[in-house]
Amino acid sequence: MADAPPTDVHRASDGPDQYAVHSAPIMRPFVAELLDAVDLAPGATVLDLACGTGFAAHAAAALTGPTGRVCGADIDEGMIRVAREQHPRLYPDIDFTVAPADHLPYETAVFDAVVCQQGTQFFPDLGAAFAETARVTRPTGRFATTVWAPVDRQPYFLAQRRALEEYGGPDAPGYFARAFARTADQLTEALRTAGYHGTAHREVTLGITLPPLAGYVPGHLAALWGGLITRAGGRQALTAAARLVLDQLADRTARDGTATLPFTVTLVTATR
Repeated sequence: MADAPPTDVHRASDGPDQYAVHSAPIMRPFVAELLDAVDLAPGATVLDLACGTGFAAHAAAALTGPTGRVCGADIDEGMIRVAREQHPRLYPDIDFTVAPADHLPYETAVFDAVVCQQGTQFFPDLGAAFAETARVTRPTGRFATTVWAPVDRQPYFLAQRRALEEYGGPDAPGYFARAFARTADQLTEALRTAGYHGTAHREVTLGITLPPLAGYVPGHLAALWGGLITRAGGRQALTAAARLVLDQLADRTARDGTATLPFTVTLVTATR
């Protein structure tokens, strides 16, 4: 989840670094579907919008190759720092820039494709963000975004939501709900208004095997919501919240401590 202010509410002090580590098992498996949707080829120019720590940008660089160009933009300076540090260095440099989605520092019609993984639900003004995205996309260029499907179909996130309701304080449920707030209809309507056509959407469900939960759950919870939970109840609240998540997933946890759980995104595509 990127481009989601206020960052200090969501994450502990080491947030962007820990976000990159603990979000990777959930975010990276969907990157291939996202990039396939824009049909990248060697030499393409690509923007990873609300790029976070660069999961999609790093993968796009491998597809576009040395003749391509990949940029990543995110409003969070910490996320951009980590994206630059974790650049694989196997490809030409990726241009990571601190910028909001509705004010991009790029010339008009420069990208063959724009992708956005789990960012559009956090844009304060979706219409303004998509108008700016349309501006920097070339005619016939492709756009694709993923957002989480409703939370009630995702056992891992349901467990997180209950922990936040219990230990996150009065503001926690509202912040959590934002990650699941965008619908396919909202996104396609905003894309059409911005000048895109050929909009389409479909759901993608993957069974993802998470690392041993005893270590993974506390780290992921702290990376996303550590600041909010500790503000409400201190470090002991964060420990208790993690235990509650683990207890809810106990019947899905294998003997080795891992858990294979369904995660579902809505993939929305359009053409400029």
